[in-house]
Amino acid sequence: MRQLGAKRIADLLCGRAGLRLAAVLALAALYPASSAIGNATFEGVASCAGSTCHGRAEGNGAVVRQDEIATWQEPSSPGGAHSRAYAVLGGRRGQQIAASLGLGNAQSAPACLGCHATNAPTGQRGAKFTLTDGVGCESCHGASGGGWLAEHYALPATHASNIAAGLTPLDNPKARANVCLDCHYGSSKPGQFVTHSMMAAGHPRVSFELDLFSALQQHHNIDGDYTARKGAANSVRFWAVGQAEAVRRATSLFAQPKFAYAGAFPQFYFYDCHSCHRTIADGPQRRLTHEGNPGRPIPFGNPPFNDENIIMLSAVAGALVPGEAGAFQTASRDFHKAMGSGPEQTRAAAQALSARAGALSDALSGRTYAGADAFKVIAIIAGEATAPRFTDYAGSVQAVMAVDTLLNALVREGRVTQGAATGIRGDIARAYKAVDEPNAYRPADFRVALKAAAGAIGRLQ
Repeated sequence: MRQLGAKRIADLLCGRAGLRLAAVLALAALYPASSAIGNATFEGVASCAGSTCHGRAEGNGAVVRQDEIATWQEPSSPGGAHSRAYAVLGGRRGQQIAASLGLGNAQSAPACLGCHATNAPTGQRGAKFTLTDGVGCESCHGASGGGWLAEHYALPATHASNIAAGLTPLDNPKARANVCLDCHYGSSKPGQFVTHSMMAAGHPRVSFELDLFSALQQHHNIDGDYTARKGAANSVRFWAVGQAEAVRRATSLFAQPKFAYAGAFPQFYFYDCHSCHRTIADGPQRRLTHEGNPGRPIPFGNPPFNDENIIMLSAVAGALVPGEAGAFQTASRDFHKAMGSGPEQTRAAAQALSARAGALSDALSGRTYAGADAFKVIAIIAGEATAPRFTDYAGSVQAVMAVDTLLNALVREGRVTQGAATGIRGDIARAYKAVDEPNAYRPADFRVALKAAAGAIGRLQ
């Protein structure tokens, strides 16, 4: 778990510290119902909850912890947010959002259930299935009935045979990212796209970072047995592939007219909220509330596409896949530039950028990772070429989460000691504080704090 506290990180992901329910909404709706293989049924959480399976009160199993249900149900931490996903729809905020949008009861609205529950097709619901479970086991791991449920716990089952039987391969960073992104960005599946009107009605800002969210939702130990079955997990790989898949998902959806536009206007969900939602005053002298951004060659006054993941992926490419970096950065600039040309040009540029992000995802997923990779990425994120792009709140939140994530990776790998990391966390805390409140965000202050944190990490290399 991150040293700065899961709740504070959750608050930042929602765009405003202190909104506890917003944090629950943003973290609870992590994953969609995975697609079933054939007509496999969704058997529900109860099918996993036996004391000889995943329902123990204490994590003392010989192979896996076996207390995964207790962790999933934990009433207050982000680790239990999935189990609360359906319940929050019945709360005041959830009902207000549904009422504003004319959806009726939020707990029966398809637009909500696509992410706040394992919303399996009616004909594929087993005897123990219930929507009130919220985001249950099968939302992440896939429909279990008629497939992996009866096979995965006994010899000669292997991880490969479980996957062949329908288990979702969450050890694969691309597969995991796309499961998460269905709800933590949006998808073309029913009930899995957050619109600007939903946000106007009160839905919290949606943000995503694969390694961090994986840590907040981890119900297992990455030990020798896990490594023998699934291979060694690498935080830098998960973080980097997550950024690439986030860019690919955002641009591929934006390239589709049914998502890119809402009537006569662009679908503002795709844009950087806080570039527009700033104090407006009719004083006698103007006070500009933006900075020029070298990565966004858009006409003055245009709302910018939310490029928080694009900025991170540019840094990743420069550090880890330099042969692809130039083409990606060109595609990124062309995409922003097309915003001033017209819908057709913009969608074409989005498709080109999505393809470049996909190529980077493939390269990042397949490469071998070395101990110095995290150092390289951190240096580029806070370096002279990237730092000027942190002119808006969302991108800056991604940057400080990245430095925090990558520092934790260095500690786990033994490249940085716990004692050294404790000292650096003071700098990271200052960077978090700079993005603590979106309406008080100051780009220059953030860049100073981020540079201090990154510099302290770099000196340990």
